[in-house]
Amino acid sequence: MIDLKTNYCGLHLKNPIVIGASNIVTDPGNLRKLEQAGAGAVVYKSLFEEQIQMESVEWEQRHQDFSNWDSEHETFFPQVKHAGPAEHLLRLRDARQALTIPLIGSLNCVTPELWAEYAGRLAETGIDALELNFYYHNMDFKKPAIEIEEEQISILKKVKQAVRIPVAVKLSPFYSNILSVVSRFDASDANGFVLFNRLFQPDIDIDQEAHHFPYNFSSEADNRLALRYAGLLYSRVYGSIIANTGILHGRDVIKMLLAGADAVQVVSAIYKRGIPAIEAMLQEIEAWMKKKGYSSVNEFRGKLAKENLGDPFTYKRAQYVDILMKSEIFMQYHPKRGELDLGHDDI
Repeated sequence: MIDLKTNYCGLHLKNPIVIGASNIVTDPGNLRKLEQAGAGAVVYKSLFEEQIQMESVEWEQRHQDFSNWDSEHETFFPQVKHAGPAEHLLRLRDARQALTIPLIGSLNCVTPELWAEYAGRLAETGIDALELNFYYHNMDFKKPAIEIEEEQISILKKVKQAVRIPVAVKLSPFYSNILSVVSRFDASDANGFVLFNRLFQPDIDIDQEAHHFPYNFSSEADNRLALRYAGLLYSRVYGSIIANTGILHGRDVIKMLLAGADAVQVVSAIYKRGIPAIEAMLQEIEAWMKKKGYSSVNEFRGKLAKENLGDPFTYKRAQYVDILMKSEIFMQYHPKRGELDLGHDDI
């Protein structure tokens, strides 16, 4: 019998497929379908402080616009303030009641003081764990990287003091030394690491000469970075490792487990192929395990991590050179043929 159970952040999951934060999970009907399709856990849509701030400003502006007309319009809107995160918390409680599998909250703040406050309120809804989105877009040329890292580590420590549930950090790949940063988060009691936060960026419409924000679904090629760092971090940190971005098929899940991840997060696969994609992925994993003679995930998890490989160069830059030297592409465009000169900067 195939055993797909895994452990993530101290949570016991029936399988390693976790539904990532997105609009899909805000529909209670979708939540039930996701669980029925076999999802191991669900990350609820993020609570964004910036969204709350924007809605609050819009509400105040609307009230002021009418109040300036004349005395009668001063009471056009009742004297109430924006409810803040109340609606999100209510929906999160409903989601907790709709599911029997673990539910993970997600938080993204911009004000350092609000991280711990909002984390505490999210934890009160009954969620099983919390994910902190350290989504940082720096526009200050003078702010040193260490200052950003120290601020995020400080936030993690304050959140850990405010809640009694596991806390994972969802990181971008743009730190100068991601291994060092993860190690420091690990020493600060992070229970898990989501590799990596997919940052949505604006594009430019050259016909309209304006910015626009198209949907940017991931592809399988996007999972290579998470694969690499899952393999490097395996057995080197106490926190769990979950791979995110480019997990579209069962084979992608298998790759991440072989590299050392405890679980994966899936979003684009659901948008592209619908909720039944979960069941298809699980069937693919089980079929592969039967073919290979594995009865549980733990039998092969981390098998191809750096820790378990005899070749010291697999996860190093030198291996890229070796791959190029052996590839047909390199032979086809060998500099002696006058086609392409691969200098050091090209490798």
